[in-house]
Amino acid sequence: MKGLPEAVARAVAAHDAPPFAVHVADLTDVPLVLGLFDDAVVWLNQRGVTQQWGTQPFSANPKRVASVTSWVHSGGTVVATRDDQTCGALVLGEATPYVAPATEPELYVVGLVGGRDPEARGAGRALLGLADAVAHELGVPKLRVDCYAGGDQDLVRFYESAGYTRTDTFDVDGWPGQVLERHLPAGRGGRLPSAG
Repeated sequence: MKGLPEAVARAVAAHDAPPFAVHVADLTDVPLVLGLFDDAVVWLNQRGVTQQWGTQPFSANPKRVASVTSWVHSGGTVVATRDDQTCGALVLGEATPYVAPATEPELYVVGLVGGRDPEARGAGRALLGLADAVAHELGVPKLRVDCYAGGDQDLVRFYESAGYTRTDTFDVDGWPGQVLERHLPAGRGGRLPSAG
């Protein structure tokens, strides 16, 4: 996405997300981001949710390692830390190919993962606040995200609680998904929103 790395860097430099510190990910963060996904897979599996991200650690899947590395290379990945602990990661970019094309300029939340440690609680919301800030930097009026829509739909409700609204559903080889969108308030004059 044109201008994304610069917009992310500006938003990160100006954005306040206490109690978390945020930084643009670099290659040294790839194992840390993979670790967040690995922990999330274990946590989901312990709850009986095996369809969302499967049962194999991301770090053991070459395709997923390549995806995370590519996300970091794009300049659109941000990591949240607290007391030197990795608490969450956000990936911003363009819409995934399996969802309906955008009808207006947008920023897409390609990925969001939070740590399972109590210290990481709230990192996902803080990073979504940063996504708003990046969208303002880019001058786009809308964000979209897609997520797993099976099981108890807790993830869908999480995005709704963060100000997103359900739009389309989709299915990828039996994997049920939900697209949600968030329209940003007009006339913010480039001011950054609160991390929430």
